[in-house]
Formats: sequence, structure tokens, C-alpha cells
Amino acid sequence: PAVGVSGQDANMFMVVPHDEALGFVGEITKVDATIVKKMLAESQVPVVATIGSDQSGQAYNINADIAAGALAEALGAQKLIYLTDIAGVRSNKDESTSLLRQATTSQLRALLGSGAIDGGMIPKIESCVSAIERGVFQAHILDGRIAHVLLLELFTDAGVGTMVSKG
Repeated sequence: PAVGVSGQDANMFMVVPHDEALGFVGEITKVDATIVKKMLAESQVPVVATIGSDQSGQAYNINADIAAGALAEALGAQKLIYLTDIAGVRSNKDESTSLLRQATTSQLRALLGSGAIDGGMIPKIESCVSAIERGVFQAHILDGRIAHVLLLELFTDAGVGTMVSKG
């Protein structure tokens, strides 16, 4: 069964304020994946609300992409998969034909530096790069609007989104 859990539960996500001007938005300083590991061991599917706490217990919102990557790192996950509303990573954000089926962390860093990645893709890409550099084997960015997208990406030769690996 799926079970809801907050990042505040068991101090899963400890944070500091990200930017006072943004209000209660936190930046993760520590991840304790113990509660998630326990849930997985009990055959539960954790559905994590990306809320964290500071040292005083104050709640802060956390960017969900960043939280997913940090949790994947803490779990020692093999894969990090993002479902989004675009086909994947593009080398040119304005050209749908520039979809990258495969990308390395160094390619993604270059795209970030060039400004080819913008908006909501920035935290996804930063999170993928960080997670892979810290031990996650691969990351996938997929269009969640496509029926059976996980199966198509993981069990076909061509895939349907962008697969990110170290390099």
C-alpha cells in the first residue's frame, strides 16, 4: 500500500532557510532516510510530502525535485526518475527536435552554464547531476503524460525520455 509521509516525520529533511525573501522555503542540509527504508522493508510505497524542518522545528517547503534527488542519494538508489510535462532534456529549449535521449552529467552542466536549460528544468537537472555524482547510477526525465512511460523508457531499446549517466 501507498503511505503518506512528510519530510518532517523522523526529521527526514533538515533544512535552513533558503532565502528570507521567499518566506518559508528551505534548503536541505541533512537527509535521514531511516523512515523510508523501514517503509520499503515493510512493502509500503512511501509518498513523501516535501516539507522539512529547521533545528527549532519550523516547517519549510522544499523544492520537490531537489528533495527527490537528495532522498535518492540517501537511499543509495540505482535510479532517479522524474515524471514531468515535457519529453525530456533538449539541447535547445526552443526546438522539440533537439531532445537528448542520453546525456552525461558533464553535458548537462554545460547546458546549464550556457542557459539552454531554464525554468523548472533547472532544479531537475541540478538534482540529477548531484545524485549521480553522489552514487545514484542513472536518472531519467520522462513525459508523465505518456501512457506507460516508465515501461517504455526502462524496457525498450530506444526509450522515450532522457537517460542521464555519469561522465
